[in-house]
Amino acid sequence: MNNIKYAIEGILFAAGEPVKAAKLAVVLECSIPEVEAAVAELKEEYNTCHRGFNIIDISDGYQICSRPEYYTYIREILGEQRNQPLSNAAMEALAIIAYKQPVTRGMVEKIRGVNSDGCINRLYERGLIDEAGRLDAPGRPVLYKTTDTFLRCFGLRTPKDLPPINLKKIMPELEDTGEQLSIDDSAQG
Repeated sequence: MNNIKYAIEGILFAAGEPVKAAKLAVVLECSIPEVEAAVAELKEEYNTCHRGFNIIDISDGYQICSRPEYYTYIREILGEQRNQPLSNAAMEALAIIAYKQPVTRGMVEKIRGVNSDGCINRLYERGLIDEAGRLDAPGRPVLYKTTDTFLRCFGLRTPKDLPPINLKKIMPELEDTGEQLSIDDSAQG
């Protein structure tokens, strides 16, 4: 194929969800670097022409999304039901899952100190978290992880792009080691 970028554009538009670069390369019978170069060209065109959408990188793939600067107009057309914010409790549970994934409901509850059934159910219904298997423990509790929808909503490419947390600021009682702690340095329960 002489010019794969427009084929990529069509695929991403029709898919409506992230498509892996490797899958694009297989379908278009080209290399991953060729896919990456074509996507870079498309991104440049979209930015230069001030298009109403752009391509974002998510989990080793790409997705076409509307530009944030046009969100107010899109919201006006689609209605407010698309913008129901998460409660503080749901945001807490989501942050715990994002930083400690995969994690069980019990682990989230131990960290939060309260029942998290409702929060986890809402996050699951909104497609922000998904099941990641089961823990090899009595009762085989479900493990949860974040989804590509979570990454897209928060503008992240991978969960590794989450900002680091300085637990010393959150929990001053921790021993001062002179270094920034990650969420994994806390008790996992």
